[in-house]
This record gives sequence, structure tokens and C-alpha cells, in this order.
Amino acid sequence: MNEEVLFPTYQRFPFAIESGQGVKLTDDHGQTYLDFTAGIGVCNLGYQVPTLQAAVKAQLDQIWHTSNLYQNHLQTEVAQLLVNGEDRCVFFANSGTEANEAALKLARKFTGKSAILAFEHGFHGRTYGAMSMTGNPHIQAGYAPLVPGVQFATYNDPAALDQITPDLAAVILEVVQGEGGVFVGEPAWLAAVNQACHEQGVLLIIDEVQTGMGRTGYRLAFEGYGLDPDIYTVAKGLANGLPVGAMVGKKQLATAFGPGSHGSTFAGNPVSMAAAKVVLQTLTPDFLTAVQAKADQVWAYLQTEIAPLPVVNQVTGKGLMIGIHLAESLPVAKVITALQAEQLLTLSAGDNTLRLLPPLVMTSTDLLAGLTTIKHLLVKLSSEVMA
Repeated sequence: MNEEVLFPTYQRFPFAIESGQGVKLTDDHGQTYLDFTAGIGVCNLGYQVPTLQAAVKAQLDQIWHTSNLYQNHLQTEVAQLLVNGEDRCVFFANSGTEANEAALKLARKFTGKSAILAFEHGFHGRTYGAMSMTGNPHIQAGYAPLVPGVQFATYNDPAALDQITPDLAAVILEVVQGEGGVFVGEPAWLAAVNQACHEQGVLLIIDEVQTGMGRTGYRLAFEGYGLDPDIYTVAKGLANGLPVGAMVGKKQLATAFGPGSHGSTFAGNPVSMAAAKVVLQTLTPDFLTAVQAKADQVWAYLQTEIAPLPVVNQVTGKGLMIGIHLAESLPVAKVITALQAEQLLTLSAGDNTLRLLPPLVMTSTDLLAGLTTIKHLLVKLSSEVMA
């Protein structure tokens, strides 16, 4: 296929995904794959989900866009599900980066301060504000000058606490750094950051774009650590593939976000809201308990069968968000391509990490089958690398 009409911003694999069913995808050559990507943590409920299809089709038959000039009852329903009884307000966006832009604007407007503390290897998006808070020089290269006022600290470093001072508007972080390499925040450190922010009068923003919607076994990853963010952002899995993001903040922050202070033409459109409503209704305590149980089996296998392999430096992650850090002698791109030949789709993260984000509805049998495929390939490649 001639793609010269597209800007070459993506390094695409030489096949197209034509259809999906459950947790499997089929390409334009008729090859079927077990999916350990979920569209980069998006299709957490899999593909061709009957309840989602019914809700979206019904909404398409009514109205799919009105703008935000009028009341939108679906937005209210989804917002109520999202805040889950807490005293918070929701601003809907179209993506994770837009949600993080909204969080940045709200933090600065509410506090009257401009300084933001972010973390090395963190990822918050590619629009200017979100990119400026992303701790990856490669993502920022060529786009200077960036949004001023952003400083960086080392993730999981106690010394970072000294940088949380009253002159900051906000601290932004991920509980698990996804794009940066699947690095997990240490519970004591996260709790200390949370406490320091509240003591210093600094807003705490938690980016749940990849970790949220059940990915770590909790509805939101920070719930597993007992954290109390002033603002959190979600996207990716919120509508299982339809474009949506949300910035959720404590209700007292609403005084800074009155009419005209922020907005979006498409955000919160009825079709995406119909899908998000189904997703949030699906994330019941029983559903999350099942995710945690499957994750326990997965981690038992990872620790006993994959972590000890000579080409594996370490295995990190939380729930069904997994990073297999490979030795420098084995490029992750080679592993991903080889796994495709074994009918398994995977991702990369950070410098040389194999990232796994399977749909949350995948059975233990399929999860362990995929991990076994990875183990066998890594054993084979280990012998080649060590030879």
C-alpha cells in the first residue's frame, strides 16, 4: 500500500489489522494473532463487545454530535460514574494529552503559580504543554522553546521531595511509568510525595491515562496506594477505542474553570459517552477482583519462568501492565517481530523493554499461553545471543 500521502510519523509494521474478535486480531493477509497490546492499553474489554456495540449503534441512530453549547445528559451520567461518589468535577477531552493539558491549565489558573514538577521518563502526551511535562528528550527534540516553568526530578528518588516547595503549582506523575519503561512507583515514595504536596499547598496531578480503567487491577492505579490526588486524568481504556479523555478534579477547583476558561468542540460527544458509560458500568468490584486474580497467576509465571532467563534484566509492572527489560544484546524490536511470526502481538517501552498490555478480559489460559510463547522465544534467542 502506498502511504506516501501520510506524514511518516509512525514506524508501522507491514500489515494492517482488518478485524478483531474477543482478544484476537486478524490482519489483511488472514493471519490471526493473540493480542497483548489492547491497542496500546485502549481496548481493555477486547473487540466486538456486544454491550458496547449495542450502546454505540443505538446512539448513532439518535445523534452523534451537538457541540457543548447544549446540555448533554450522557456526559453527566458518565461523569457521575467516573467520580464514583467523590466530591469531584469532570472536564471531558478527546485524548490523554488533551486531558493533561486541561490539568496543567487548571493547576496554573487555580493556584496563580506557573511552576510544575514532573519526572524523568514520565510521559504525558505530545501537545505542547503535555510534551513539556514529558521527561524524555527524544520526544521534545526539535520543538524548543517548550512551555516554560517545568522542572524535572528523578522518579522514586527521596531527594525529589526536596523539590516540592510552595512555589510550585503542581506535581504531575504516573503511578506506573508506561511509555518510559514500565517503572513502578514505590509505595512509600508515592505516599511521601502525596503528603508533601498537601503539606506544601501544591496540587498533585496523577496521570492515569494508561494505568486507569482497571489496568493495574484497580479502577484507578492510585487507589491501590491510598493516594489522594487533587486532579487525575484518564483516557485510553475509558471508551474502549473511541476517542475520549477526562480531567477529574476536586470540586473546589471548579472556581477556576468557569465559562470560557477552557473548552473543546468534539469532547464528550454522545457516541464516545455511550461507550464510556458501558465501560465504567463494567468495572465492577467483581470484574476488578477477577483482573487481580489473573494478574497473580501472570506474575507467578513471570517471576519463575521469565525473570531468570539470561537475556532478561528484570520484570516490572503492576496488574496486567508488564515490562520485560531485555539485555542490550537483544533488541526489543527483534523480539516483537519474532513474536508476530508466532502469532502474538506485543509492544515496546523505554530503551529496551518488551511491554505487555493484554485486554483485561483475556482468560488465564490465553494469558499463560502468550507468556509461554514469549518464554520459548526468549530461550531460543538467548542461545543465539550467548553463542
